[in-house]
Amino acid sequence: MPDLGLFTGLTVLDAAAVAGLVLAWAFATRIIEHPPKGHPSTSVLMAEYRREWMVHFVHRQPRIFDSQIVANLRQGTAFFASASMIAIGGGFALLGNADQLRGVAADLTESADPVVVFEIKLMLMLLFAANAFLKFVWSHRLFGYTSVLMAAVPDDASNPITLPRARKAAEINITGARSYNRGLRSVYFGIAASVWLAGAVPLMVATVITLAVILRREFASVSRAVLLEPTDHNTAS
Repeated sequence: MPDLGLFTGLTVLDAAAVAGLVLAWAFATRIIEHPPKGHPSTSVLMAEYRREWMVHFVHRQPRIFDSQIVANLRQGTAFFASASMIAIGGGFALLGNADQLRGVAADLTESADPVVVFEIKLMLMLLFAANAFLKFVWSHRLFGYTSVLMAAVPDDASNPITLPRARKAAEINITGARSYNRGLRSVYFGIAASVWLAGAVPLMVATVITLAVILRREFASVSRAVLLEPTDHNTAS
């Protein structure tokens, strides 16, 4: 396989594998957030439940239960943001020890590539980790906005501004969840990117497996089937 010319050790197959990874990442985001009509993804179904949540929130007294849910959502985003920070720090530490990593990778492949090649591969992983961190931080902030909007909803359900404000809280909540899910997908594909250390073909395999797992969870999982079940069952027989 010919080298790309810019860096000895990187081939056209490597470029194709990286392009496939990025395209799979973008395709997953597109198809999940804008699924075909009549076949919604789990994320889209959950968005509708978030809207229903805010409608019920208007009539629920007291509203401590709802505030606890938002607090739990913020804790989850804070955890993943912290984990992404640790991953970024670990990635920079590996960049400083690329020679040792080169020796480990040489045991998995037939030849040892130049150090600069391993630095490029690590940088790809770092880019996914950085994107995940930014998405989780923004999601955490949006869930904070949601809590403020919920606090601004009047206790009186008959107040004309009560339902509109609750709907605003629902849309911000959905936006926060969307950013959170994008962060998770960056984590998934960042893990797949780490397989590039073993070569271009393993990266292609990891990309296909990662994409298949994500799409199965969004379009063919048990949880999605549960969400699609009718909410009203006729128990009389």
